[in-house]
Amino acid sequence: MPHAPSIARRIRRAAAVAISLCALIGAVRLIVPATAGPDGEPPGVRRQLAFLRPALEAGAGEQAQTLFPEGYFFLHVLYGLSWVELGQRDPASRPEALRESRWALGRLDAPAGREPFSPDLDPPHGVFYRGWTNWLRGGVLALQPEGRRDPAELRRLAADSAALASAFDESGSPFLEAYPGQAWPVDSTVAMASLRLHDTLRPPLYAGTVARWLRQARERLDPRTGLLPHRSEPGTGEPAEVARGSSQSIIQRFLVDVDPAFAAEQYARFRDRYVVTPLGLGPAVLEYPSGMEGPGDVDSGPLPLGVSLSATAVTLGAAQVRGDAALAAALANYGELAGLPVGTPWTKRYAFGLMPVGDAFLAWSKTARPWVSERAAPPPATVSWWWRAPLLVLLALIGIAPWAPALRRRRGGSPAGPAPC
Repeated sequence: MPHAPSIARRIRRAAAVAISLCALIGAVRLIVPATAGPDGEPPGVRRQLAFLRPALEAGAGEQAQTLFPEGYFFLHVLYGLSWVELGQRDPASRPEALRESRWALGRLDAPAGREPFSPDLDPPHGVFYRGWTNWLRGGVLALQPEGRRDPAELRRLAADSAALASAFDESGSPFLEAYPGQAWPVDSTVAMASLRLHDTLRPPLYAGTVARWLRQARERLDPRTGLLPHRSEPGTGEPAEVARGSSQSIIQRFLVDVDPAFAAEQYARFRDRYVVTPLGLGPAVLEYPSGMEGPGDVDSGPLPLGVSLSATAVTLGAAQVRGDAALAAALANYGELAGLPVGTPWTKRYAFGLMPVGDAFLAWSKTARPWVSERAAPPPATVSWWWRAPLLVLLALIGIAPWAPALRRRRGGSPAGPAPC
């Protein structure tokens, strides 16, 4: 029977091996590419979607709805949009992508998808619901060969686009209400992108609406940052809250498909004021502009050192559509380390799968590309490969630390024993 000291040494050795192995895995995750550019399939996304589909069928959307008002909606719409992207990148997967994205759209068209949104708004159910569903429906149609697109889906895209355009044309504000008495510019940005997508799939109708929106939006920028504000006054569109990372990360994702020139200006401002390297350990995105503090909420999540984890994840997609490959790669690799992914040959989930909506946002962000505009020249890089160096040094120290006592004994000439202490 082993003596107690022998058992203790074995336990210490096993713990040392486990710690060193975890540090090595972390280093690999920082180095191995986690993005695939504008054409390849992003690593792990298909396995993330394989995790999300049964989770949605088991009620993950309903559970997310208890956490924030758009929980059910976001889980389904992002699942569908990620499949659209995979189908566009890989023609062989288009039948599956079309089936899955239609399934998600059907869940949003059902009463559970519309339930949080008021039918009394203009357009009915509000600009958030109409804009995102119109964008997804356009993506579903884009997967189908031109000339063989589903007539019913084309009619629905035309009807919803007309309702959105009419609401914008008749409003005194470029930012329509998502809920009664509440307007967020990010929602109207998504809706504008969906009108631009309509005009690539059907005879173009909405160039005037888009031009008018851009002019009005430029007149109502947040005076502190020069960006579209987080929240605006209903009816007038005047800024009501400073630009924030949680909405800017989505705005920057869609604005490129509304107007590439305006998007380039806005992205440069956003990156300059919100992308930081807290403690020198990797890129992250602030919820409030540098030099300003504010409270977190359901959109931003907790704000350690002012950083919004949700904004950081979604900015990965914004960087990709802008061609900012260095920042996109850095955010993706940092997410592979800090997001605690758990993978099998069939599925992958982050944060141990406790927050499926986080997986949905990450999958959507990793597959980001412009859908309407041509790829623009990338902005000057602000992140070098060497942002990883401090984290790699830290991981090396963590990996070596459990073996330090044995190494010291060896240098001192005393018996090292069979295991580290």
